[in-house]
Amino acid sequence: MAVDNEEAETRAAILEVVRRTWGYDSLRPLQEEAVRAGLEGRDSVVVLPTGGGKSLCYQVPPVLAGRTDIVVSPLISLMKDQVDGLLANGYPAAALHSAQTAAERADAERFIASGDCHLVFVSPERLVTSWFLQTVENLGINTFSVDEAHCISQWGHDFRPEYRQLAVLKQRVPGATIHAFTATATERVREDIVEQLGLEDPTMLVGRFDRPNLIYRLIPRLDTNDQVSEVLSRHQGEAAIIYCISRKDTEKLAEKLAADGHRAACYHAGLESGERHRTQEAFSTEQLDIVVATVAFGMGIDRSDVRCIIHAAMPKSVEHYQQETGRAGRDGLSAECVLLHSPADALKWRTVLERGAAESGENGEGLEGSLRLLDGMRRYCSPGRCRHRVLSEYFGQTYEPPRRGDPATDGAVSAPGAATNPQDPDGCGACDVCLGETEGLVDGIRDAQMILSCVARVEQRYGMGHVVDVLRGADTERIRSLRHDELSTWGLMKDRDRKEVMNLTFQLLDQDLLARSEGEYPVLCLNQASVEVMRGERRVQLVPIRVKRARTTAREAASWEGVDRALFDSLRELRTELARRRDVPPYVIFSDASLRDMARKRPATSEEFLDVHGVGDKKLADFGDAFLARIRDHVGSAAAAGLDDPGGPGDPPPDLFETG
Repeated sequence: MAVDNEEAETRAAILEVVRRTWGYDSLRPLQEEAVRAGLEGRDSVVVLPTGGGKSLCYQVPPVLAGRTDIVVSPLISLMKDQVDGLLANGYPAAALHSAQTAAERADAERFIASGDCHLVFVSPERLVTSWFLQTVENLGINTFSVDEAHCISQWGHDFRPEYRQLAVLKQRVPGATIHAFTATATERVREDIVEQLGLEDPTMLVGRFDRPNLIYRLIPRLDTNDQVSEVLSRHQGEAAIIYCISRKDTEKLAEKLAADGHRAACYHAGLESGERHRTQEAFSTEQLDIVVATVAFGMGIDRSDVRCIIHAAMPKSVEHYQQETGRAGRDGLSAECVLLHSPADALKWRTVLERGAAESGENGEGLEGSLRLLDGMRRYCSPGRCRHRVLSEYFGQTYEPPRRGDPATDGAVSAPGAATNPQDPDGCGACDVCLGETEGLVDGIRDAQMILSCVARVEQRYGMGHVVDVLRGADTERIRSLRHDELSTWGLMKDRDRKEVMNLTFQLLDQDLLARSEGEYPVLCLNQASVEVMRGERRVQLVPIRVKRARTTAREAASWEGVDRALFDSLRELRTELARRRDVPPYVIFSDASLRDMARKRPATSEEFLDVHGVGDKKLADFGDAFLARIRDHVGSAAAAGLDDPGGPGDPPPDLFETG
């Protein structure tokens, strides 16, 4: 009984800190267990999806214990955003990094030395310096949280050698407890984290990898510019990140979007550091809506209201895809993740990985691991299975479909024009497969035979572009000079779009039904499987290149239920004004989830304002008067205009998705 009472008291104390500081009235799965590990001095590995509340797990223990803890963070921008957010909640935190002035660093050091600071954010390189370790010893600090802990593992997707230095903590700091946090880690990576950090019998907490608020769509890539524009039309004025493989692609697409009137910019490692910083700051402060980037962008972004992630090509691993799409919808509201893909992407990545391994002298095991990850991503792009289910199973978890009609699980409540899952009643209701937007596999034997026969007719001596031109009946000087316009396969697919024929050919390559030579100018070649297909002895299934319109999901419609849209827009304007005065990103003031809750509840008093999601004591004191005044003005103006139902509560944002 005493143990039960002690557990209840601890739970109550945790919830009180969370309510008072962050304005949340409940904990997410595994947060309590992670906080308890921090309070009890037990090593731990905590794997929670992006948006799953990892930060709270290491922020609460030092408050309850009255101590100072260290957080290892990989990026300066991430440290700054986290400190800004904590200070806005009245939480004493500081960071030490190379971008600070001497005066700023001195102020931070005095604050840390005072003992009043609960969290200190540092990079792995700074943490293991003799000076800092001596500071840790002098202050009696012995609890360390390692954020983005997958960076320590060579089996992870973002290995960073500097993270390996953290192994010294157990040796240099007597009684040190270490807590490793990450959003993406397979079982092998988790084991490597334990070994590299020297964790002792750690508490292993692995949450659900599934993000039910994310809507996954995989679309065959036909025209990148047009398809990206079509997706962005559903997210006017909202934050979006677009990922490309090459730096050149980011620049071209960003220029096109800017020319079309979007507030867009590119970001990649080849840009001057000052330009990268300005782009990141502009996106964080809502001066930019869209960033077109390589994978160099995103880890340092703490913006919670990203409503759209677009991959203009297939990423090189499921881990990268999970982490990059995880930057959407961190406030818990619905967000769309669109992957424009082609079988050519896997071939391109394979070439990049093999060339990189050859240039760096990387051992065969490293390349083999990279190709294995690439193959996992290629399989994810295959048609036919629920995307949420495939992602869960990739990370070793059984998928649990959301309970129908439970807003806490998936928001799948009845809503006008909202699609649930017409194809699979047990599906997620939030991916292209379960929403019935995909074309299934079809018998592709006829298309395959035409393509393979053409390769044979040109004597396996030409590349894909030439073969496609022959199939489409192109009338070019080269084709005439080679007399390929006289071949029986010339013009067999003249009624098909060039990109469609290219895509079908890549599908044959992807299924090893067609081969391609090595070298700078590869040519298409037949193999034994090709011969079997041409004889009709082998079955061929291909994905038809037709794209259906996106459907509104039940969760997205439900997320706007009861929200006064006009009031929400007005509150966003106020949030921006206050953020500029304080020189912090707008989401540090309040998240979109908080603003929607305000626009739904329309609180009139301080007590009612405290009932809004994400409003704690400090934010009530700092911002309550301003937001309550804006809400009163809006409600009063609506009443004066004779509107019983101002702003149309319950209406989803206009033209959010096409239905079809």
